[in-house]
Amino acid sequence: MKVQKVKYALWAADWERCLHFYRDLFGGEISFASEVWSEIVIAGATIGIHGGGEGKRTWTGLSFQVDDIHTAISKLKEHGGSLTREPTDTPEDPLHLAMCIDPDGNEFMVTRRRD
Repeated sequence: MKVQKVKYALWAADWERCLHFYRDLFGGEISFASEVWSEIVIAGATIGIHGGGEGKRTWTGLSFQVDDIHTAISKLKEHGGSLTREPTDTPEDPLHLAMCIDPDGNEFMVTRRRD
């Protein structure tokens, strides 16, 4: 057996909104789109968007490392996302970290590695 691809799935009440949110925010490439299942590739990783979600807040475990966290947060808000925690900068943490929510309630992190 050969693994062909690893995917991470998100549920969305509005699958098109969710798909476009991640495309527009992170510059992803939509590889497949339908009401039941869609896929977007971001930095080589595939995220599946499954329609029919309830839109409730759900922790996903997803983390996106970016080069400019403040620009990412501005874009997040422009595209309908929100924050549960502003970017923090603590000496013991190797990353600057912001806790985010997409318009369908999926929670994720945006990070920036310290130089």
